[in-house]
Amino acid sequence: MTGNDFIKDFPVLMQKTGNGKRLAYLDSAATSQKPVSVIEAVEKYYKVNNANPHRGSYELSMKSTDVYENTREKVKEFLGAESSKNIIFTKNATEAFNLLASSYGMDFVNADDEIVISIAEHHSNLIPWQRVAKVKNASLKYMYINEDTQLTMKEVKEKITDKTKVVSITHVSNALGTINDIKSIIDYAHSKNAVVIVDGSQSVPHMKVDVSELDADFMVFSGHKMLAPMGIGVLYGKLDLLHKMSPYIYGGDMVEYVYEQDATFDAVPFKFEGGTQNVEGAAGLMAAIEYLENIGMDNVHAIEKELVKYTYEKLSELPYVKIYGTSDVDKRCGIISFNIDGVHPHDAASILDSYGVAVRSGNHCAQPLFRFMGENSVCRASFYFYNTKEDADQLIEAVKAAYAMFEKWR
Repeated sequence: MTGNDFIKDFPVLMQKTGNGKRLAYLDSAATSQKPVSVIEAVEKYYKVNNANPHRGSYELSMKSTDVYENTREKVKEFLGAESSKNIIFTKNATEAFNLLASSYGMDFVNADDEIVISIAEHHSNLIPWQRVAKVKNASLKYMYINEDTQLTMKEVKEKITDKTKVVSITHVSNALGTINDIKSIIDYAHSKNAVVIVDGSQSVPHMKVDVSELDADFMVFSGHKMLAPMGIGVLYGKLDLLHKMSPYIYGGDMVEYVYEQDATFDAVPFKFEGGTQNVEGAAGLMAAIEYLENIGMDNVHAIEKELVKYTYEKLSELPYVKIYGTSDVDKRCGIISFNIDGVHPHDAASILDSYGVAVRSGNHCAQPLFRFMGENSVCRASFYFYNTKEDADQLIEAVKAAYAMFEKWR
């Protein structure tokens, strides 16, 4: 099973670029492409099921409610959660982190408590905790990576203490692709009575993730990184914690009773889902999960692992390319970040684009990480199961061309 088996399902991947090149899309860490089945699921929702869920007693509204709630059940099964009540729909992972920081952090973090994150966190899992720490007069502590960009258990045990209230940690670095030993981190944090939030944005789309097996207290991810439409995300949470948390967005559909001077709120998960929800996004998420399940998440991970190993080895042969992240390709998930000697990453990305290769350049919403590493920005090639060795070869040839283009200025 290779990426060639799936390209036909993705209309974007079948087209040529503006300059007539075949498209090698290597930016799935930013957002994945969408298969026909997902596109059709969204279209079908609008054609035959469109109504406001949870509000109407008429047939069309009940159909819309079924689409929404059946997706919640599907997500529960996909993550290995105990109940569909564990699943809260959000706009994306960023909104989920803000919900947690506001509804858990502001309620349960106190002065002199510690919040622990890693230096490799996406800004969406960093800035909300900065705010909580400042408002609550708590300490925000960082766990730092070693020279091989791995987070060691020695560092984990030094930074997580009896004063730690929250540990919020990425499963897979969006900037480097490094896979953290998330189960060991969770177990140790729990031994210190800390609550653990896992950023699954770069793991849930790429490997089998079971929240019950991990014993994660919370996990967040965005649908658009796993074939679903933009605007739909997921927050998983343990029920005992969710019950204690305050709502985040107030308004329609999240209330029980409303009086002139007071209100009571609906049960979990509905108290966190105020306002009209993205039901068409849920329809697309259902189709996306079904597509991934048909492949099998173990197969998804295996395809990407082979591609990353192949590309890493090819790039490593070029003496003018610096690769960032762990040298252990078995601890990488779908991402290779690199720079070309003498070529600014933004220039490199533009040149690669002229060869039909789509990569992202910049700091990848991880400025503290790259500042710690002594870099401003890098190019990032990120793979998904629909990529092929032909894509990798196209990347290598484009990198060679970019280096040659700048050679006369060296």
